Amino acid sequence: MVAHNPQRRRSSGLPGGVNIKTGKPHLNAGYGAATVNLTLAAVRNFYEFHARWSRGPVVNLVPASAHRRKALSHRSPLEMKQPFRRAPYRRRASHALPRSIPDGQWVELFGSMTCDRDRALLECFVSSGARAEELLGARTSDIDWANQRLSVISKGTRERRWIPLSPEAMTWLGRYLGSSKVDPDDPLWRTLRGPQRQLSYSAARRIVQRANAAAETNWTLHDLRHTASIRMVNSGVLTLPEVQVVLGHADLHTTSRYTVPRAEDVIAKMQEFHARAHQPSPGYTPGYAAEDISAVFGARKRTDDVQG
Repeated sequence: MVAHNPQRRRSSGLPGGVNIKTGKPHLNAGYGAATVNLTLAAVRNFYEFHARWSRGPVVNLVPASAHRRKALSHRSPLEMKQPFRRAPYRRRASHALPRSIPDGQWVELFGSMTCDRDRALLECFVSSGARAEELLGARTSDIDWANQRLSVISKGTRERRWIPLSPEAMTWLGRYLGSSKVDPDDPLWRTLRGPQRQLSYSAARRIVQRANAAAETNWTLHDLRHTASIRMVNSGVLTLPEVQVVLGHADLHTTSRYTVPRAEDVIAKMQEFHARAHQPSPGYTPGYAAEDISAVFGARKRTDDVQG
């Protein structure tokens, strides 16, 4: 059994179904398989660390997979990866393709924002492809207005890196910050009600959830990163290694996931294919001999050539 995720109560739609507008499946009431596996790995490493220094139980409470250790031990990178069983408590995780927001639904989502802060936040997400933790942790002094970029702390390396912003994002940032007095050390994204404090991830997620409830969609904050990534890859301006630098990926293989065609584009092309496949090709009525048709139309063609 998996505990219920309290955030699932805000999701619309029946678990296991698919949203008609977005094409994304509705989340189940519990936690996802990737979240469960990541939590188990963190708990296991916690007990391993303290057991190494004799500060905890000798037996790890989260068992590992003996089949995995045997399959990966002393293995050459050139050899084929051997299959192995999952460890106890682990769940089978599915590798779903990234889903981006189509242009029409992006206009609808952006139009449902009720204040300049939310508009600036969405534009910064979709123009930079930054992670939520990176963007929400920025401060006002991190904005480089002259070069249209923002300094953020990378999620993996915890190092500073620059992310580009679009002119639209800079415009909405100017309108948002110009409406109130701010200090350079203040958080860039702040609450609008009560005493000003830094905007949390839960509060930013509620912005998208309210828009989903109004439009009957199920987009997430991470879908904004997918949208920015697919736009960059399909632009024809940036190369794949350049997109990797913008997104802050450590491996180019992770960036290559965004080269897969979008489901909406494939369906549109398949509809065009089916429309052409059933069109009758021009031809002649059955029953005529091929040599008669060649003689008649060939003679006509030669007569036209003589007259010309």
